[in-house]
Amino acid sequence: MDTPTLSHAPLNQPRTVNAVQAGAVSGADVLVVIPVLNEALHIEACIRSLMTGDPRLAEACFVVADGGSTDRTREIVTALGAEFPNLRLLANPKKLQSAAVNLAAREAGQGRRILVRCDAHAIYPAGYVMMVAGSLGSRGVASVVVPMDAMGKTCFQKANAWIVDTPLGSGGSAHRGGRRSMFVEHGHHAGFDLKSFLQADGYDETFSHNEDAEFDTRLRKAGGQIFLDADIRLVYLPRATMGSLARQYFNYGKGRARTLMKHGEHPKLRQLIPPATLVACITGLLIAPFNPLGLILPGGYLAALALASLAVAVKHKSACGLLAGAASATMHMSWSAGFFRQMLKGQRG
Repeated sequence: MDTPTLSHAPLNQPRTVNAVQAGAVSGADVLVVIPVLNEALHIEACIRSLMTGDPRLAEACFVVADGGSTDRTREIVTALGAEFPNLRLLANPKKLQSAAVNLAAREAGQGRRILVRCDAHAIYPAGYVMMVAGSLGSRGVASVVVPMDAMGKTCFQKANAWIVDTPLGSGGSAHRGGRRSMFVEHGHHAGFDLKSFLQADGYDETFSHNEDAEFDTRLRKAGGQIFLDADIRLVYLPRATMGSLARQYFNYGKGRARTLMKHGEHPKLRQLIPPATLVACITGLLIAPFNPLGLILPGGYLAALALASLAVAVKHKSACGLLAGAASATMHMSWSAGFFRQMLKGQRG
């Protein structure tokens, strides 16, 4: 089998992508890519969890694509390489996750037909890699995505986790705690038919965020099917501080705006609600000095957040739940601010 390479044909040309042919999958079929940057606190636990649960994993190729870590990440991965001969450290000079996955697909994809993307901040069940590969192999689709179940350790992180998997937190995204397997337009990236991934040009390396949704748009346009397998789940550790959560969702909003502009698409209703809420609250505050009725808009939003916080605290029997409204508001307002900023700056920004 020839080494696959990324195609650089214009994205507006019609394409047809392939899918993994249904059938048994071996470890030798699988390439696992873990993009990292300063993940010394998480990378060893991540790798060890991915290496357990299935004897076929010994034949899989694991690549940690490092974007120039200045902590002990590279040292830890190198040391683990002595224990796991199928583990490889790859330098990612472009630093971004999108570039890391593309580079690994080019450099280590020879003889492999399935690409599994993993993130260092997630907790993986035993045998996760081969479960994803098996789902691809049994269904013959271009991509398999999986649900994420958020879990927190600190008080704010717990509140964040409890609210993010609800409609108030994520707008009802199927991969946020979803329980039903189905074909979807987008989900948390887990596995790809490697040939399909490359035929669709891989990730857009100019995207620091939302590269997954942007890729899914191109994959669907090329005829690739995306299947959400709710039987394969991972635990996600959300941001533990309000500041880091705000930065994350600000960048998410920017990325979503870029994706919509790049493909000439319109946002979905659930994507319009947070920006509309931000505009409504600001408008109400501007009107309030002249007409107190203006406070109905921001006041109603704050009341909804307060009720949600109380409901979460009661449901989980924890005072930490009272921070759920603050976490939700941070996500809504930061995402909206990033979305508006990118729309004003244009596609490239």
